[in-house]
Amino acid sequence: MANFKAIILAAGKGVRMNSDLPKVLHAVCGKPMIDYVIDAVRSLGSFKIYVVLGHQSEAVKQHLGKDIEAVIQKKLLGTADAIRSAQHHFKGFRGDVLVVCGDTPLLKAETLKALVKAHRASKAACTFLTAEADNPFGYGRVIRDGEGDVTAICEEKDLTEDQKDIREINVGTYCFKSEDLFGVVKAIKLNKKKNEFYLTDIIDMLAKEGKKIRTLKAQGLAEGLGINTREDLSRAGAVLRKRILKKFMNEGVTIIDPETTYIDCNVKIGRDTVIFPCTMIEGDVVIGKKCLIGPFCHLRPGARIGNTVEVRNFTEVSRATIGDNCFMKHFSFVGDAVIGKRVNIGAGVVTANFDGKQKNFTQIADDAFIGSDSILVAPLKIGKKAITAAGCVVTKNSKVPAGSIVMGVPAKINSRRKLR
Repeated sequence: MANFKAIILAAGKGVRMNSDLPKVLHAVCGKPMIDYVIDAVRSLGSFKIYVVLGHQSEAVKQHLGKDIEAVIQKKLLGTADAIRSAQHHFKGFRGDVLVVCGDTPLLKAETLKALVKAHRASKAACTFLTAEADNPFGYGRVIRDGEGDVTAICEEKDLTEDQKDIREINVGTYCFKSEDLFGVVKAIKLNKKKNEFYLTDIIDMLAKEGKKIRTLKAQGLAEGLGINTREDLSRAGAVLRKRILKKFMNEGVTIIDPETTYIDCNVKIGRDTVIFPCTMIEGDVVIGKKCLIGPFCHLRPGARIGNTVEVRNFTEVSRATIGDNCFMKHFSFVGDAVIGKRVNIGAGVVTANFDGKQKNFTQIADDAFIGSDSILVAPLKIGKKAITAAGCVVTKNSKVPAGSIVMGVPAKINSRRKLR
C-alpha cells in the first residue's frame, strides 16, 4: 500500500496477567495474540510495520523476526508516549499511519481494510474504530456535539454523570494523517491521575483545531477486546474458536459438536472429514479428506493424517504421520512415527517413543496389522504386511521382516506369510 505505515502498541507490562511471559506472547488458539494483529495489518498490503516494545522487549523482539521494526519505549508513560518513541522513523513521511494495539487478537482484517478505505475517502485527519456496548463501563466514550461530530474521547474516570450513559466506545484502532498525528502528539500533556500521556487526548486537540474526525463502527464489541487478564484471554479464545470452526464448516468439514471441539488456528482439514465431540487438534496438524476423527481424540503438533483415515475413541497422535486408509479406532497412542497405508492399529496399541532421555522413531510399512495391546518400543521398524499379535512387546532396535508374524514378550517371529 502506497504512502502507508503502521504502528502496533505492545509495550505494556500486562500486570493483571500475573505472568512471567510478555502479555502479547500469550497464545490464543495456538498462536501468540500479537501474531493475529500483525496478520490483520499485513492483509492491507506491503508496507513498513513498527512495533513499540517496553516490558521484556527482547523476548518480543526475537519473536517478531527481522521484517518488523522494533521500537523501544524507554519508560512506560502511556500510548501517546509510545507514539512519540516511534516518531523519528516518520521524518519526512506524508502518508497515513495505522495505529493498533498488540493485545487485540479479535480485530478482523476486513475491519482494518474498511477503516483505511473510509479514512482515505473522507480525507480526515483521523478516523477511528468505535463499537456499541450494552455495558460500556470501563471503556473510553466517544463524545459528539449536537451535530453528531466527534469532539473527544473521554475515559471512564473523567466522565460526567450524563456521559456515563453513552454506549459508543473507543476500540483503540486509529488511522491518522501522519502530519496531524505527529504534529499534535508532542503537545499532549501528562495525565496526573495516571502519570501517563493518553493518545485519546489527541481527538479533543484535533477537534479544537477544526480538523476533520471520522469514525467507523466495528461489527461487534468483541473486535475491540483488549487482553488484560486471564479471563480476557479465555473470552478471546472462545470467540476465535467459533471463527475457526465456522471457517472449517464452510469449507466442507463436519463438526458434530462445536461446543466441545477445540481446533487451533494453523490446523488444516480436508473436505468431508467428520470431527466428533470432545476432540482437541493442536498446532500445525494436517488432516486429509474423508477422515473420521474422535470422539475424545487428541491430535498434537506434528500430526499428519492422510485421506480416509479413522482416528477414533480415546486416541492420541503426536509428531507422527499416518498414511491413507489406516484405522486407529480405540485407546491407542502413536508418537514420533511414520505409518504407511492401509495399516490397522489395534485397541490399546502404544508406541513407546521415550526412553527417559530422548524420543525415538517408529516406522510401520504398508498393510501391516498391529494387534491389540501391542507395545512398540522405539526405535524399531515393522515391515510390509507384518503382523504383531495381541499383547506382544516389540523391543527396541527390532526389525520385523515383511510378511512375518511376531508374538510374545519379547516378540519373536512365529511364522511368515507369502507376499503378493
